[in-house]
Amino acid sequence: MTAQPAADLGARIAGLTGTGVSGLRLAGSQHRWDHYRVQLADGRTAFAKAAREDLAGLFEAEARGLAWLAQAGEVPLPEVLGWDAATLVVSWLPSDSADPESAERFGARLAALHEAGAPSFGAPWQGFIASVPLPNEPAGGWPAWYASQRLLPYLRRAADAGTLTGAGVRLIETVMSRIDSLAGPAEPASRIHGDCWSGNVLWSGGQGWLIDPAAHGGHRETDLAMLALFGAPYLDRIMAGYAGRAPLADGWQARVPLHQLHPLLVHVCLFGASYTESALSAARSALAAG
Repeated sequence: MTAQPAADLGARIAGLTGTGVSGLRLAGSQHRWDHYRVQLADGRTAFAKAAREDLAGLFEAEARGLAWLAQAGEVPLPEVLGWDAATLVVSWLPSDSADPESAERFGARLAALHEAGAPSFGAPWQGFIASVPLPNEPAGGWPAWYASQRLLPYLRRAADAGTLTGAGVRLIETVMSRIDSLAGPAEPASRIHGDCWSGNVLWSGGQGWLIDPAAHGGHRETDLAMLALFGAPYLDRIMAGYAGRAPLADGWQARVPLHQLHPLLVHVCLFGASYTESALSAARSALAAG
């Protein structure tokens, strides 16, 4: 599949949204798809992702994840206007900047989203994180689930690619073998975004909106560790708002590297050896904290 011609894409979007398209402008690209700003004939502005190749259910996972997170009625999310295997259309959000007050409100609303819970760890759909498949086999306990569904698949992928070898592979395997002692107090499954780095929080209208989820039932500390990984704005205020609604278990700071190990392994798989040392450093820190 290559980039869709504008006329074909406009017709596809019209069919998905039930209204005509009066304007279509390329707004960038990412991974294996292009981004478009879409003007709909009924006056609404939309955002569309259009695949350049077969994405094997990625847009379905994103659409289902957005709808599932929205069911909680807590953190604002873009509305899904339509999707198929090659195209996803959501409402357009004008971008602002974060401020301390909106960051604190976002933290409290993220806590409320997590409190909405999930039936189990995992999800009833095949997930994706960025363009990489994300296993979601349901399970009852987080430590074993995290090791089998969030660490092992990406360790294998990186080892097969040669970006993790020898001592590095053994280090990640040691984390997995000690996961029960590293995981902290048991918690029920939370309703989490799953890829909650700073780039997936869009600040608009005085609120933090969640976009591009890898949604599933997971550990609430995962979303918070992801926010810290690449430096969310006003992180201290986000954490204050979160703690005011739902304090974290003792020792959560020491567990941040454990929760960051999964996204760092994903980055090793996506971008290669430039992220290898960051992943191994997180693994060493996780083991040292345990």
